[in-house]
Amino acid sequence: MAAEVTAHDLIAKHRPTLDQALEAIRTRAYWSPHPEHPKAYGEHGSLSMPEGKAAFDALSGTRIDLGQPGTDDWVGSEISPYGVELGVTYPHPDLDVLLPAMRAGMRAWREAGAEARAAVCLEILARISARTHEFAHAVMHTSGQAFMMAFQAGGPHAQDRGLEAVAYAYVEQVRTPDAAEWTKPQGKRDPLVLGKQFTPVGRGIALLIGCNTFPTWNGYPGLFASLATGNPVLVKPHPRAVLPLALTVQVSREVLAEAGFDPNLVALAAEKPGEGIAKTIALRPEIKIIDYTGSTAFGDWLETHARQAQVYTEKAGVNTVVIDSTDRYKGMLANLAFSLSLYSGQMCTTPQNLLIPRDGISTDEGPKTYDEVVTDIAAAVGGLLGDDARANALLGALVNPDVKSRLDAASGLGEVALASREISNPEFPGAVVRTPMIVKQDGARKFWDGADSESAYLSECFGPVSFAVAVDSTTDALDLLRRTVRDKGAMTVGAYTTSDEVVEAVEEVCLEECAQLSINLTGGVYVNQTAAFSDFHGSGGNPAANAALCDGAFVSNRFRVVEVRKEA
Repeated sequence: MAAEVTAHDLIAKHRPTLDQALEAIRTRAYWSPHPEHPKAYGEHGSLSMPEGKAAFDALSGTRIDLGQPGTDDWVGSEISPYGVELGVTYPHPDLDVLLPAMRAGMRAWREAGAEARAAVCLEILARISARTHEFAHAVMHTSGQAFMMAFQAGGPHAQDRGLEAVAYAYVEQVRTPDAAEWTKPQGKRDPLVLGKQFTPVGRGIALLIGCNTFPTWNGYPGLFASLATGNPVLVKPHPRAVLPLALTVQVSREVLAEAGFDPNLVALAAEKPGEGIAKTIALRPEIKIIDYTGSTAFGDWLETHARQAQVYTEKAGVNTVVIDSTDRYKGMLANLAFSLSLYSGQMCTTPQNLLIPRDGISTDEGPKTYDEVVTDIAAAVGGLLGDDARANALLGALVNPDVKSRLDAASGLGEVALASREISNPEFPGAVVRTPMIVKQDGARKFWDGADSESAYLSECFGPVSFAVAVDSTTDALDLLRRTVRDKGAMTVGAYTTSDEVVEAVEEVCLEECAQLSINLTGGVYVNQTAAFSDFHGSGGNPAANAALCDGAFVSNRFRVVEVRKEA
């Protein structure tokens, strides 16, 4: 009875927020219940900025004991991209013990119903939100994001994406009524009457494979979509970014237990160095859902081999911007400079290829040659990052040595229009901070339209490297865009043009190849940013990702509706 009352209380507490989220995904208007400004926290039970920092500092050198069954070791080797050793250890799982324990709570979780599950998920998110400052430092020191980005993207924006997934999950589950009476007339005979019950049933244990760069932002949609649809969730973080998701699991287990449910509905699977436990878990027959963000190679492996599971992947793509013309040249330059610089280009949505006609473009400042456009973009980046303090606040740190290696090698790929420079971070001397590099490339058809040719810009170069690609015409740019999206995938596409015909043409390419498009962004909205409840992150329709965050398809196949018929 206590558990039922607790669930009822959570429904009463969070139903208004759920209703607002349902309205937001219906209208696609701006809405967020999670404040973006750090000063908004510190009241009503939430941690202030100093309290959050103190809570994070107190984690150093500790063991996060989640009390989950099947712990056979303690592991952890995270070193912050800012040069700080975290020293936190986590439970390593004995899967033969942990997975059966996770399944044990499924019946009660299923019987609770969609509304109660949504309310529990919203309580988890509310408690995470109250600790946003603590989580921000955890994200910062595992991803290398600068603090403000870690605070916003790792905090309120990630929480928004989690809530968005809960809203979509709720909509899909209540689409079918819980019960119905079915009556079929039989003429002079008595009608046939059946009572029918319809129950959303989770597929089974979901595996969330976390990423290094955005552990919460990319992790929360899958976590909450699976949990809200009745599935236990096993969280397998990236070995360099365990802490934010371990804290998430800790909060989830606390809320589940307090609400009268089995805390083992959410568990953590941290791994030993070099263990590669994700492959082992992914092929277990108990795993029925997998969410993955990361490299194309492992995403393809999961899609091919984890055949017992419904697999949702966000992999890699080659994001492209077509520059045809503009009536706000300075605005375009500033917008592109910020997009290329934010988090050192380590976003899956950062533009990589800038396609520019070799004969130049028309602007409100007169005609600009290809070389002038490239030089001006480079100058805009240089001006944006000229002050080291501002640069550190935008760039953060390189997330791992592989990114630095790619950056160092990129100077050999063509003429360097903007060299990357090293920036010191006085607060964190061990941080590796680099400004973006822009490399010129020839985009003539002979370099990309043949079976034997594969130019450098036609593969993803993850990190602060972009290519200014000279094309013969805007028509050729659109053809190259089409090939890029079709063959390599893209999370984002951008375009700048004053021509209605070009707008129509680039829209048609993106509709046909299923890529998300932004046109003529010259203000404070950037191609590499998306807003929960309104923007779709990825489309699920090109090789960069087989799912979108977030739509009905992202949640609807995480459960099935089971029908029970009885004669009345």
